[in-house]
Amino acid sequence: MDIIDPQSGCSGGAEAVLGLQPNSSISIAYHSLFGPHNDLLLLEVDEKFLPEILHQRVTLRGQPDEDAVLCTVSKTYAVKFVGTSNSVFLIPPTDKVSNLCNNKDDNNMVVASVIKVAPGCMELVEVAPKLDKLKLLLSQNPYSFSESSDMDISEEREKTRIGLYRWDDLVDRLQASDKELRMGLQSLSAIEIDGYWRILDDKYMNAILNMLLHNVILNDWSINALNEDEVVGVLETDGFPRNIATHCLQVYCCKVDEGVGLSTTWKLDERRICVHLAREILKEGKMKIEIFMEKWMRRVPDGMHASFDMLEGEVLKEKLGMDTWVYSFSVSSLPSTPAERFSVLFQERAKWEWKDLQPYVRDLKVPGLSSEGLLLKYTRRTQPTMDAEPIFSAR
Repeated sequence: MDIIDPQSGCSGGAEAVLGLQPNSSISIAYHSLFGPHNDLLLLEVDEKFLPEILHQRVTLRGQPDEDAVLCTVSKTYAVKFVGTSNSVFLIPPTDKVSNLCNNKDDNNMVVASVIKVAPGCMELVEVAPKLDKLKLLLSQNPYSFSESSDMDISEEREKTRIGLYRWDDLVDRLQASDKELRMGLQSLSAIEIDGYWRILDDKYMNAILNMLLHNVILNDWSINALNEDEVVGVLETDGFPRNIATHCLQVYCCKVDEGVGLSTTWKLDERRICVHLAREILKEGKMKIEIFMEKWMRRVPDGMHASFDMLEGEVLKEKLGMDTWVYSFSVSSLPSTPAERFSVLFQERAKWEWKDLQPYVRDLKVPGLSSEGLLLKYTRRTQPTMDAEPIFSAR
């Protein structure tokens, strides 16, 4: 392409270039508004993204001190600027170009008007959502007994609004797509109360679960066939708000039957309840495994069968002399970023056997990198003999 004086021919827009045939050429000229135009940036996207972008189903998210990410409805992408050594000309559409053809004749030619030379473009790279901040935000003001009390006066209720977040507040603060954010809220057992997303105070959650289990025994309910209307009604009588009572069923039960025209039927989730009870016991601190198992089995409701295998990713064993001790170490409390996750793990233990390490890394998802790739990047594997279990240490 030749750069010429714009007055020597007819000015054409982007259509003139898009219509070029193979092996043909066109002359270009500087537009009268040519300049750096720093507000114009090129974004290179896969064709599958075009409907999302053209229908405005994407958003840029991030705080002023964070690198921006682009979110579709379901995924999150880092935005990377990639420079180029080639000249990339931006040519606006015809209706944006001034007509420079005052006296067109047969010698006039079409000239594409360049408004900017782009030094590079932005590319999208799929990344894991950054949801660690979500738990920190929701932990600022968990829902507790005092809020559910009818004795709360208006002034106290106003105080409880401090540190609370609506959906739009969370979207503004977190680098995650809407779908990923909802999954994050679900993993924290969050509930929307008066328009704000909340987690329940540990004591409050423990109290309502204990009341549910107590009522199962008191009313001789089947743990595999709990009638929602009946259960919620009894919990309301015990002083729990209806939405919280329903939330308890959603957290600690599995839906059995929607019950068209009738009340929904639930069954107690054996693993969730057993893990919750184990966590409560281990709040007392490290203890011998025999003592822990004895306390745990006493707490588990009749009809449920607790197994130590349920506690993968929740509890670690430690050999001290002849005794085996256990203590709480939950994967849910660890960072979701691989580098930070492995750093915390190797601070806890310098060396990990695979059977112990696997529950704490299997949830890590990095687009474009397999689980084996993560281990190669962040750990050093040793195996004294072919029959020995592999040992992982920090790289």
